[in-house]
Amino acid sequence: MKEMTDLAYEIERLEQEIAERSERLAEHKRHLPQTPVSDYTLTGPDGPVKLSHLFGGGKDLIVIHNMGKGCRYCTLWADGWNGILPHIENRAAFVVVTPDSPDTQAQVAHSRGWKFRMISSHGSTFTEDMGFRSEKSWLPGVSTFYKNNDGSIIRVARAGFGPFDTFCSAWHLFGLLKDGVNGWEPKYRYGA
Repeated sequence: MKEMTDLAYEIERLEQEIAERSERLAEHKRHLPQTPVSDYTLTGPDGPVKLSHLFGGGKDLIVIHNMGKGCRYCTLWADGWNGILPHIENRAAFVVVTPDSPDTQAQVAHSRGWKFRMISSHGSTFTEDMGFRSEKSWLPGVSTFYKNNDGSIIRVARAGFGPFDTFCSAWHLFGLLKDGVNGWEPKYRYGA
């Protein structure tokens, strides 16, 4: 067996450090003061739906804040959620929230083959109140929630999305190629 070079040892050390720090970061986020959240009324395909109903029969809810139909990056992330949906839903309820209307959401979901639930935040301050709206546009990310026995809801943690975040594996795979990402950007469709 070849001896590892100094660089290979450094890579192994950094990978271990990143894994440990990522776990520690998630733990710190979970231990921030938990914020009580109103039982927002959002819009589903069948009309108004309360945030509390999105939990199904469980206590945990993952909400993806997606910028909607016009964002290629959000589409890349959502395509990934679709692939691991059974694994996610085995642990927690999962929903993607966009500012798009339920009809637009249904069209996009059908065209992409998405199986997860989609809810519209249009007409609600939910997305802004969760911190995923800037002066100019919507922002992508995730919020996690917990429903207490008394029915009250708290936000446990949040994180933003962007290239090389820990929520989209494509960037990390491309980063391992000879020329790295090399200017690549997601598209709705590839090829001719």
